[in-house]
Amino acid sequence: MAEQHDADREPQPIDEEAAWAAIVAGYGDEPADPPGAKPFKSVEDLALLAEGEVNETSQDRAAQPEPDPEEDSDADRPALGSSITFAPGVGGPRDYQVDEPKDDDADDDEGHFVPPEPPPLPEADVTAKFAWLAVVGGPVLMLVAVLLQWDMTWWLTTLCVGGFLGGFATLVARMSGADDEDDDPGRGAVV
Repeated sequence: MAEQHDADREPQPIDEEAAWAAIVAGYGDEPADPPGAKPFKSVEDLALLAEGEVNETSQDRAAQPEPDPEEDSDADRPALGSSITFAPGVGGPRDYQVDEPKDDDADDDEGHFVPPEPPPLPEADVTAKFAWLAVVGGPVLMLVAVLLQWDMTWWLTTLCVGGFLGGFATLVARMSGADDEDDDPGRGAVV
């Protein structure tokens, strides 16, 4: 008889009620460690365990009697985190305190930089103003014509597209490249 492949087999129905019942029954229980696994040490016992020792499992703790609260068992234990030592006179990061501000510090403006007033913008000439009007006005006029459902006649289209292209070409042609040639690019930042 030939072996059946997994793809040929019918999937077995899953009993969802039994699966949920198993999940609910095991809620809150800690799963058992696999055989041969070394359990993690708890935070409370990190400083207390010697190298190679492991914590007790929850079953081991349940089997042991409760410790007597009157006994002082913490006297022979080192404090948690006591293995961290700092150099003499050096505190930890939580020991840092900010110096109190002095009254004369507020009056001292010697270290503050106040930038100079920028020079005024140059006045635009008439050609630049009309070029910007054409670059912005052409698309705005076309948008208004579409929103108001005007007929897009040849002269309206020519005015919108031609105005934008003509204004853009005028602005690009009038860009000055003479200022860039005067500066020496090898000087770096000027202070």
